[in-house]
Amino acid sequence: MSLNDTPSGERVHIAFFGRRNAGKSSLVNAFTGQALAIVSDVKGTTTDPVSKAMELLPVGPVQIIDTPGIDDEGALGALRVERTKQVLRKTDLAILVADATVPLGPAEADLMALLERRGTPWILTQNKADLLEEIPESRGNTLYVSAKTGYHIHDLKELAARLAQSAAAERPLVSDLLAPEDTAVLVVPIDKSAPKGRLILPQQQLIRDALEAGAAALVCRETELAATLAALKAPPKLVITDSQVFGKVAEIVPEAVPLTSFSILMARYKGDLLQTVAGAAALERLQDGDTVLIAEGCTHHRQCEDIGTVKLPRWLEARTGKKLQYRFTSGVEFPEDLSPFALVLHCGGCTLNPQEMAARQRMAAEQGIPITNYGVLIAALHGILPRALAPFPTAAALLRSR
Repeated sequence: MSLNDTPSGERVHIAFFGRRNAGKSSLVNAFTGQALAIVSDVKGTTTDPVSKAMELLPVGPVQIIDTPGIDDEGALGALRVERTKQVLRKTDLAILVADATVPLGPAEADLMALLERRGTPWILTQNKADLLEEIPESRGNTLYVSAKTGYHIHDLKELAARLAQSAAAERPLVSDLLAPEDTAVLVVPIDKSAPKGRLILPQQQLIRDALEAGAAALVCRETELAATLAALKAPPKLVITDSQVFGKVAEIVPEAVPLTSFSILMARYKGDLLQTVAGAAALERLQDGDTVLIAEGCTHHRQCEDIGTVKLPRWLEARTGKKLQYRFTSGVEFPEDLSPFALVLHCGGCTLNPQEMAARQRMAAEQGIPITNYGVLIAALHGILPRALAPFPTAAALLRSR
């Protein structure tokens, strides 16, 4: 996979924020070396977040995002500010753009305080430095820059690269569970919801990560799983299944062979697996009339047997015997207020970056709303969660303690 092919969820997200007419779009264009954003003297020219994939050495592939002004006004402006807040949730590094010719105001102070609370690294850029009679010295994470003349743009990129390095730290997906010459069997159903002619992103990523560990990755459907296992000279080190066929696969795979799911591995890779395990306990507390939020990180065409909108509600009600209400969200849509929900059920988040998933989990924790993951919940529904968590001793211990 080339850097240009790196999925958005695997890129470090660097977002530019600021008041209208502070020169955000001009600075984004100078930073990327391209005319990414429309530049105008008219306030509010940027009406929606604009993204650009690029390489920033030594970090590697990054996603650059230009956002609407944080001081936009009116009913439409409020919607634009809400879009900007959505970008904040997935930001690994924030570049706050201010107009050096005017004092900092409450908008910048509030944003810096929010970034500090969230632990998001940030840089304050005092743009339009070319209009100053005397340019003050840049200190710490404050830089005086000029998008017009290019003043300190190279320094900004260097500082951004240094601060973004920690966000680029790689986390293992499955490679830490495998050793060279191990075998991992990946169970991939091919049904109506499977994309034509390709594997979905988590399947591709797991194959690659297994190969990085020096292990062999065997891929089969659940209908060929028994024959695949029988053909092996020795049991596989690990079987990883799509959550939709968890129950069927658990019946085929011998108890002595570790078994988990793509979704559980993604929960660990993208967010806090322990929080999703704790959230699954809410399954036993659901009552008639409770509302469950089912959230997916990507948008896709819904099939007749869609996992999120059809199968999960059916399995939930069959297990609990309760009549439940549902709300479905996808893509960047995720409600700030989670109080109407008795449970948040999230997909593996393969298209989201870890910062976005962490933000969603943090929102649930702060509001006291349990949040779990497709794979964890489906394993619980089938009574095989202890087995599915066995490869993860800390999560398994948490489950036993509850």
